[in-house]
Amino acid sequence: MKILLAEDEQTLAGIVIDSLREEGYDVIHAPDGQVALEAFFKEEPGAVILDVMMPRMDGYQVAKKIRQVDTKTPILFLTAKSQAKDAVQGFESGGNDFLRKPFGMQELLIRLQLLLNDTRLLKREDDFPDPFLLGDVLFSHRQQHLILEENTVTLTTREADLLKMLCAHAPETVSKQSILLQIWEDDTFINSRSLDVYISKLRGHLKPVPSLKIQNVRGIGYKLMLP
Repeated sequence: MKILLAEDEQTLAGIVIDSLREEGYDVIHAPDGQVALEAFFKEEPGAVILDVMMPRMDGYQVAKKIRQVDTKTPILFLTAKSQAKDAVQGFESGGNDFLRKPFGMQELLIRLQLLLNDTRLLKREDDFPDPFLLGDVLFSHRQQHLILEENTVTLTTREADLLKMLCAHAPETVSKQSILLQIWEDDTFINSRSLDVYISKLRGHLKPVPSLKIQNVRGIGYKLMLP
């Protein structure tokens, strides 16, 4: 898969390029925003990694121009800025995630993989079977219930949507941000706490089946472990 990296710091760019290529990605490097925008339309990458502060055109401007014609390709911002307003500006300009410098390559690779997984998730949900068999448990998203042996558990709409999202992606990790944006349509702190509550409720529903577990992936999101 092609990854477009827009980064004007040559040393950092070299490190990121080497790490991405070791993971099997085909990397296109752009040293400034204008070159990045031109490369995006020419190369059609599967994901974009954008430095915020770049010559000729900053990362926010590049993202806005990309989003005028493409709303699906994931965009990950890299920045030395640390204020919350900078992250907000990144998301408002069309970014999907925000990584502050300095960062570890492992975190970058994980965040990139999660963004790529999220884009595939939408198609998986379109193809999601209903009902869906979770080991010995039958889950119907349409009817909003779980059938565990002789018992039927009725789910709320949000519980059913959340479980469907985890099932469609299992056993991979689904980021909290993608859950909040897709189900809550807003990734505010209050909604993040609400998500934690709904995860606890689903864990309670699945408790009679020890082989079904919703695991917390610290700092990233959740994943459903199927038997």
